[in-house]
Amino acid sequence: MQHRDIVVIGGGIIGAAIAYYGSKAGLEITVLEKNEMASGTSSRCDGNILAIDKDPGFDSQMSLKSQQLVHELDRDLDISFEYRNPGSILVCESDAEMEAANLWVKRQQAAGLDFNMLDREDLRNESKYFADDLYGGLECKTDSTVNPYMLTYSMFYSAEKHGARIHTNTEVKNMKKETSGKFTIETNNGTFSANKVVNAGGVWAAKIGEMLELDIPIVPRKGQLIVASRQQPVGLRKVMEFGYLISKFGGERLVDPMTEKYGVALVFEPTEAQNFLIGSSRQFDGFNTRVNHEVIQYIAKRAIRFYPKIEDMTVIRTYSGLRPWTEDHLPIISQVDHIPGYYIAAGHEGDGISLAAVTGKLIEEMLSERETCIPIEPLQLARFKERGKTNEIPTCVYNY
Repeated sequence: MQHRDIVVIGGGIIGAAIAYYGSKAGLEITVLEKNEMASGTSSRCDGNILAIDKDPGFDSQMSLKSQQLVHELDRDLDISFEYRNPGSILVCESDAEMEAANLWVKRQQAAGLDFNMLDREDLRNESKYFADDLYGGLECKTDSTVNPYMLTYSMFYSAEKHGARIHTNTEVKNMKKETSGKFTIETNNGTFSANKVVNAGGVWAAKIGEMLELDIPIVPRKGQLIVASRQQPVGLRKVMEFGYLISKFGGERLVDPMTEKYGVALVFEPTEAQNFLIGSSRQFDGFNTRVNHEVIQYIAKRAIRFYPKIEDMTVIRTYSGLRPWTEDHLPIISQVDHIPGYYIAAGHEGDGISLAAVTGKLIEEMLSERETCIPIEPLQLARFKERGKTNEIPTCVYNY
């Protein structure tokens, strides 16, 4: 049996951030990944570090801290991860959305964030490919973008230089908490013991929790994306529709029933490779990652509503991934009170890339028993018991 101090389960971007910040702080970190690094959700998503879609208050402050840390990572990591800081835009298609956007901007500005309203002329200056009937929108200048696979790899590369050990193709099969206080972790590549365990299993976090009879209220939520060829300079920064934000916080959009059913809303992102990512969708479909071509059709239809001139652009490929969803849309970054030495860092849904850096920093501070860089009370596992929440999949939830 191999004994380690701290074992992190999961080799995605969250596990990479924990390994990087932990090893940099002098902690002995071992990562167990059942496949290859960044082979799950971290390789099947966009790469945005966003504050534009965060509720003013704790959510936005957590995002701002992560943006600051990613800016530092761009300076400190040895391998480039295609970091860019162009800001992002939400576009509006009605007077009602413009009114709501104006209130949103005022709230964000009051919280100290760099938000501004955009009018029709601003949109025309942004891109001549926008539909003529769009009313305007808003921008957040601090938003940035990365290559999520390269950021994951770069953090792991630096973590190993600081002494972290990374085991790929090592699947955790079972886990026990011994009377000695240590954990026994059985894998397909031998058995490990550990003083502390961090569950960074993403969509698999709940299944890992079950090994210790722990209920972790995280379920997979499927999303699909189109990769299109940049035959024309459609835009230079990320664009989302304001309806994305309305849905995220429980509002209703005036869209057709199938767009609502599949949770489709415009997300448009230019990549460093000179292509475009076009999304998005939200479905509860278990662990199924097969592409649903009907959903893809509605994603394309929604994109053409905002960018009519891209109708004939070449589609390179389509793909889908799974987001680790929690009912209140906040991640679980928490110790588990009744299992000393056990930590959870999962449930980021669509914000895993955005919040990876701050998550890694928080877990390092918790493992080191130091004061955390932001408050962690809203992220505790215990909040679900207090609210009487479970990990049952809702039947009619398509919030963003």
